[in-house]
Amino acid sequence: MTGLNRAGFYRWRVPRPATPVEMELRDQMQKVALESPAYGYRRITCRLQQRGFAVNHKRVLRMMRQDNLLCVRKRAFVVTTDSRHNLPVYPNLARAIRPTAINQLWVADITYIRLRTEFVYLAVVLDAFSRRVIGWALGRTLEAGLAVTALRMALIERQPAPGLVHHSDRGVQYASQDYTQMLKQHHATISMSRKGNPYDNAACESFMKTLKYEEVYRNEYRDFHDARASIGEFLERVYNQQRLHSALGYVPPAEFENGPTP
Repeated sequence: MTGLNRAGFYRWRVPRPATPVEMELRDQMQKVALESPAYGYRRITCRLQQRGFAVNHKRVLRMMRQDNLLCVRKRAFVVTTDSRHNLPVYPNLARAIRPTAINQLWVADITYIRLRTEFVYLAVVLDAFSRRVIGWALGRTLEAGLAVTALRMALIERQPAPGLVHHSDRGVQYASQDYTQMLKQHHATISMSRKGNPYDNAACESFMKTLKYEEVYRNEYRDFHDARASIGEFLERVYNQQRLHSALGYVPPAEFENGPTP
């Protein structure tokens, strides 16, 4: 006997699907936990309340347990954006750009993905004109090489002409010499978000939410290789080739780049 009534038993056996509001809350909770690894559930609750969520500390504690985030406080390396460095940073040029063709403005970001026993990290590069993923890399660490691998894929795929603007946050991965030198070698102009302003990279923020809601939260990956295969399939085949994008007139990024059918 489970000790549950019939209704409770079926709720336990078949959890109800998360609502969009719940997914948004969970996404923001995870971001706060990884941005501030020293925060416990009470401080995270306060930060969520500051961001407009009506949530108490008991619910946050329960969700952090479910998402395996309580251990994050002991693992400072899970922070995806570390702008506390002495590397050069660059002004935000992307705010003034409204791209009219591919390879005018690229945007880049890194997010985390929780597997059963570990966190892994996904670096992406998008073409801001079409929102197409043109470079990506999945890795177990946040070293600069992860972002460099994604950028290298984008450069090989696109072969952009001089004049491209590349925009990212101020994280150490994007400010690193390896990353900035690769951009300069391809005559790209570097742009970075203002300090503490995630909305400066809104296109990537929007993409990351899509990735989490439509791929990551719907799957429980067996291991790193399973995650890489599934996420790669979503990025290359589903998101780029099939997913209708409201900002593109409800056509997929690849179709949008090819222009209207005659």
